[in-house]
Amino acid sequence: MLIVDNDKQSRQEFCSIIQDSKYNFLSIYESSTADRALFLLKQNKPGCMIIDLSLPDMNGIQLGRTALEMYPDLPVIVVTHLKMFSLVQDAINAGFSAYLLKALSKTELIETFERVLTPELSKQVNTMMNRAQGELVSDLSKPIESAIHIIQERYNESLTLKGVSDQVYLSPSYFSRMFKDETGKSFVEYLAFVRLQKAKTMLRLSSLPIEVIANNTGFSTAGYFATTFKKHVEITPSEYREQFYWTEEPPLIKA
Repeated sequence: MLIVDNDKQSRQEFCSIIQDSKYNFLSIYESSTADRALFLLKQNKPGCMIIDLSLPDMNGIQLGRTALEMYPDLPVIVVTHLKMFSLVQDAINAGFSAYLLKALSKTELIETFERVLTPELSKQVNTMMNRAQGELVSDLSKPIESAIHIIQERYNESLTLKGVSDQVYLSPSYFSRMFKDETGKSFVEYLAFVRLQKAKTMLRLSSLPIEVIANNTGFSTAGYFATTFKKHVEITPSEYREQFYWTEEPPLIKA
């Protein structure tokens, strides 16, 4: 979540609302200027962007337009004191997701999140809040596609080659060969790849402990997760997270 507002108190109020909601697992990036906001946008795509229109170095409407040029599906929420029809019209024409007036209530902001958040982020929130264990229906005409769907949806479970091959009605040996032929990866390699991609997203977008992320992405222990992560990504999970965990100012670079 990226909050761009020149008023420190407003930023603190937004952070408090978010941290007291079901979205409290999200990392929150703050900026008092458009220039800093653009830097943070280039570092990583946020799940949502909240902007005030009165910024010291750029019009908030222009900042929002620039953000949408970078990420067309990014929900941009305007929260401002300015109650002017022309600004509302500009925001609508720019493709912003919502235009809210300060001071807004917690209910109003959270209801806006529910309405505008991208499907992918909403799915992540719902997964973390409610682990529904529904059975997936396999398409017998496309067994590997069905297997990939199973992995993508249930990567956090204890999946095995035999268990997945049984769900697509193939023998383990034939399924293994067919899976490698169609994906270019073995079942174990692909499962690890999916889990690591999901873990990267959680590391970037949340402040959840490493142990929790390991558990939520299907790794048996935090140690095994860290070892696998470093093997494939070449840095530790903590080092990876640090690349995206800058808030108001970037880290100092020592000579």
